[in-house]
Amino acid sequence: MRLPLKVAFSLAVLLLVMLFAQPLYAVPRLQQAEEKSLAGEIRVLLEGHKLWLNYPVSTKRFYEQKSYTPQWLTVSRQDKAWASMLLLDCVLQFGLSYNDYRYNEHLPSTLHDIFEKPNHVSLTQQARFEIMLTDDMITFVNQLHFGVLNPSFTPGFIDSTDNEFRAETVMANAMDQEKLMKVLAGVQPKSKEYERLQEYLSSSIRYSDNCYEIPEGELQNVAMNMDRLRWAAIEEDNYILVNIPAFSLKYYYADTISEFKVIVGRPSTPTPQLQSHIEYITTGPDRKVSGSVFIKQVLPNALKDHHYLENNQITIYDKKGAFVKADRRVLTSIIKDPSGYYARQAAGCDNASGAIIFSFPNIYEVSMHDAPDKTVFEQADRALSKGGISIANADSLAALLLKNSGTASRLKEMQEAIISYKKKTFTLNKVTPVKVVYLTSDVLNGKLVSYTDIYDLDRSLQSIMFPAARPLSMR
Repeated sequence: MRLPLKVAFSLAVLLLVMLFAQPLYAVPRLQQAEEKSLAGEIRVLLEGHKLWLNYPVSTKRFYEQKSYTPQWLTVSRQDKAWASMLLLDCVLQFGLSYNDYRYNEHLPSTLHDIFEKPNHVSLTQQARFEIMLTDDMITFVNQLHFGVLNPSFTPGFIDSTDNEFRAETVMANAMDQEKLMKVLAGVQPKSKEYERLQEYLSSSIRYSDNCYEIPEGELQNVAMNMDRLRWAAIEEDNYILVNIPAFSLKYYYADTISEFKVIVGRPSTPTPQLQSHIEYITTGPDRKVSGSVFIKQVLPNALKDHHYLENNQITIYDKKGAFVKADRRVLTSIIKDPSGYYARQAAGCDNASGAIIFSFPNIYEVSMHDAPDKTVFEQADRALSKGGISIANADSLAALLLKNSGTASRLKEMQEAIISYKKKTFTLNKVTPVKVVYLTSDVLNGKLVSYTDIYDLDRSLQSIMFPAARPLSMR
């Protein structure tokens, strides 16, 4: 049976404060011959594929690098073994689920007997304990770094592909460090949103009758959004975060946050979650439609089909350069005297891009740009585009990007190009990472804030991460 949670938490605090003060048990040292025999048994189990493991390749590689010698079941490392087991007993605090770990394979009573009564635990049992604890810890590290349901990094892909990040290498390094937990926690995303959610989760967990108590739906929602932030792989201090449900863009730079309203895709044409970067900024990105084409083609077709302007990425302006919201009544008036108006057509495949477009390479061909109609940013529900991201005060964001990339000398030139609608390219000296995420909750001023699940994505993610028969908060 597992330790009561109150006892487990107390031990966890004690271990993290006095991790290397002294062994938890005064036990006889395992003999070299016994360690050698245990290494042989570990090798037999791993090479014979006799255990079901989450990360078999990574686990075997971990032991190959150590000549299959035990890494937990030695007197010098037993405090690490206890610390790791107590860490796995608290995975809920990281937004992870107990269901992904094999707690019954490494019970505290078994570890106690291995050191206190080594003759009562067979070599096969010891080897199994050793391997399963390693596999669970590798699982823990991978889930902290990549997430539980990362669409780009599945467990099989992580295990079989030679990725730059290797959990077994992290584990090996952590076991040689004084503070195991600090090393492992370092693999998590470095974003304020993630930190806030984790702090909220940790502070909200309480216990009663050996069971965590927190509204299950709230707990699962926080955990799902922490997982989405792991998918985004935020490792920089200088980056842009677009949160689709919040209709928000946050630019993080030099310990400062600048926030902008955005328009995102409709539910029928959703903006995808993705990672990219901004390399350069272009002013005046679309082209002016000739007067004859405007009069003979654009206006008649727009009157016949109210989707014509949108489908062809055409925007109408008056002679002062002000955006014109062209409904049927306005179009009828314009066609009588078109001399006071003109049209521009976006160069890209998305909605009209206004005066500024940000180079934003991605496989979805989604664009990020200014918007001609500034009034749309006053709406609460801004899921209005065909998938592209329109930014309020895009000129301010462009100026910040130029300044923070060391290109401030071109600020005046860019401002003049925006005013005159002249096409120019402004290359950033340093690219800025962009993370487009889907977070339906955040923590602001210590309180959990929920956003509308505009694409109805929470339901499917929740059903996979937390099946009804396997609640997150109980084993």
